[in-house]
Amino acid sequence: MIKTEGKGTKKKGVKEVKEVKEVKDDSSAIVFSTNGNGFTSRKANVFNFFNFFNFFNSLFYSYLCTMKFRTPIDIPTAPFQINPGDRMLFVGSCFAERMGRRFADECFPTVINPFGTMYNPASILHTIEKTEGQFDIAVLTLGTSRVYIENATGEIVDNCQKRPQRLFDERELSIDECADYIQKAIGLLRQANPHIHIILTVSPIRYSKYGFHESQLSKAKLLLATDIIVHRSEASLSIVHYPFSISEAQRSATIVYFPAYEIVMDELRDYRFYAADMLHPSEQAVDYIWERFDDTFFSAATRQYLNEWRPIKEALAHRPFHPDSPEYQAFRQKTLERAKAFMEKVKR
Repeated sequence: MIKTEGKGTKKKGVKEVKEVKEVKDDSSAIVFSTNGNGFTSRKANVFNFFNFFNFFNSLFYSYLCTMKFRTPIDIPTAPFQINPGDRMLFVGSCFAERMGRRFADECFPTVINPFGTMYNPASILHTIEKTEGQFDIAVLTLGTSRVYIENATGEIVDNCQKRPQRLFDERELSIDECADYIQKAIGLLRQANPHIHIILTVSPIRYSKYGFHESQLSKAKLLLATDIIVHRSEASLSIVHYPFSISEAQRSATIVYFPAYEIVMDELRDYRFYAADMLHPSEQAVDYIWERFDDTFFSAATRQYLNEWRPIKEALAHRPFHPDSPEYQAFRQKTLERAKAFMEKVKR
């Protein structure tokens, strides 16, 4: 306790402290506690600092909520739809195989690279020339414009079969050559089924062995070639052949480009969307591309089909601890019966 010396004063050496009275008649005024210098804010038109801070803070976070932190690819709805039971053909790079396996897993009638993985447009044509059967949808995935020519025959080979490199000459196809090979492949597919729909894609997988700049140049050629083919198809549909318009079969057979390359390069441009080699898309990236493919091409009937098939597929993939137990055998038999009934319904 401090003893006082005289009226209204405190012990020597202790600064005088004045009481600060609360301002009751103006809630917007700011009251400061001060020392004996006598400085105290008074009633005035002062903007409340804390209100200003809260306003600025809310404005800043509102701005953040409207910012875009990625560049989503705008994909228009396709002029045709993929329906349950459509016969699918996938030809091209290993990306075509990964997408094709998704359709096979969903029990679509699917053929995937029947003569092995094909990377360039010429090899894709060679596969189409040897593939028998009719298809409703063909997905052609271009990987590179680089080809290998056998010195002895002068022919483009699809696989060097681990023979010595001296037996082959390596060169780049031109843009027009790429477009012509793919156009011929499409022509053969239409001979088998005039109503077939063609989906062209460029593989997002980079070829590091050529060099990353060279890989980009090769991808640029493929992108330009696919653009030529799509615009050539659109132009043919706009031509009126007197006295009749273009045939219904030609009009119903559509060629479209699906931007798988752009999705990975622009929308998913982060190494967390790549596999361990930093070149191939990760499973998460393929899942996302599948979702965008779904949004672009799948009909309502296909989405319903996938929703009904999913629990059956998961049940078939179940791995029990006791596979020989009577309970699991009964479960397995019931699941197989469900799968059979589901497939029969789809065929109808």
